[in-house]
Amino acid sequence: MTSEPRQNRAAPTVEQIRRAPKVLLHDHLDGGLRAGTVADLARTTGYRGLPETDAGELDRWFRAAADSGSLERYLETFSHTVGVMQSRGALVRVAAECAEDLAADGVVYAEVRYAPEQHLAAGLALHEVVEAVNDGFREGERRARERGNRIRVGALLTAMRHAARALEIARLANAYRDAGVVGFDIAGAEAGYPPTRHLDAFEYLKRENNHFTIHAGEAFGLPSIWQALQWCGADRLGHGVRIIDDIEVGDDGRVRLGRLAAYVRDKRVPLEMCPTSNLQTGAAASYADHPIGLLRRLHFRVTVNTDNRLMSGTGVSREFGHLVDAFGYTLDDLQWFTVNAMKSAFIPFDERLAMINDVIKPGFAQLKSAWLFPDAPATSGAAGSGG
Repeated sequence: MTSEPRQNRAAPTVEQIRRAPKVLLHDHLDGGLRAGTVADLARTTGYRGLPETDAGELDRWFRAAADSGSLERYLETFSHTVGVMQSRGALVRVAAECAEDLAADGVVYAEVRYAPEQHLAAGLALHEVVEAVNDGFREGERRARERGNRIRVGALLTAMRHAARALEIARLANAYRDAGVVGFDIAGAEAGYPPTRHLDAFEYLKRENNHFTIHAGEAFGLPSIWQALQWCGADRLGHGVRIIDDIEVGDDGRVRLGRLAAYVRDKRVPLEMCPTSNLQTGAAASYADHPIGLLRRLHFRVTVNTDNRLMSGTGVSREFGHLVDAFGYTLDDLQWFTVNAMKSAFIPFDERLAMINDVIKPGFAQLKSAWLFPDAPATSGAAGSGG
């Protein structure tokens, strides 16, 4: 009997995962700061109220608060990160470091979201917030290139569900379309704030042929997903983890999809899943119990994301590492997730195709070749560089 190819049965190493070219679709700018940057900006801006001033202690505090099971403590973490992100300089710095950190983790394409309306306390206008973040991303891309790491970062402008500025933010996203902003999102508590409250924003974006994702199916369940898709017309689902509630697995292992789950799979609706974050919010009890395992087997268009890197103490490589440990995934599986994400990005089709064919597939092929033929001379260029 012919043995199975080595890359199809062996778990990738930590270094292989780090070097693999990765794509990130769901990452919050205010949830991904370096703890040292939070402490430094608090000192320079006069922000008061940090629970710790030492960077190491502050980093541990953020993670402990996110893991506490207390929604109040979890939300407090964002009051501190947003609190230090109220000036142009702070926004440029945070965005630049975001791009650098993602590139160092092997991310070649990322869509990072933030809510402009949350950064106006010190007098910035909405358009000044957008321009500062865009400038920061471009600076971070430049610094990454200097280190040999190629990355492209697009911004998603988020409106808060509990506020009444969704149409205003949607218009802002459209105004900066093709100038650093690639789409729109709504975020915040799902319960009590359905996406249908913001139908005017979604109708506007559809008339403008623009892209948007909606946080749905993280905490509130199937009605949130149904409304996001059928009433609002979302291109992607932020999290979408509760789609598992419409899937039954019998004692004999046979799987039955409800009509909503079948629709999501048939329509290839991208699911922006964030395993560690989902564990922290109680959507799954462990990585091994996370719905992503079944959804991958059923060929839903699942993508792997970080949500809030600071609060979860994570990165895309770490998320993949957890899934490798839980489900025995191989480089082939990681490539499948990555191609899914790139197919679902909010940039033009030809640019997505070029990233898949010129960056992602060659990067994974190089890693697999090195795994199969470890004594072969290395080719030039890092697998995750995106060059």
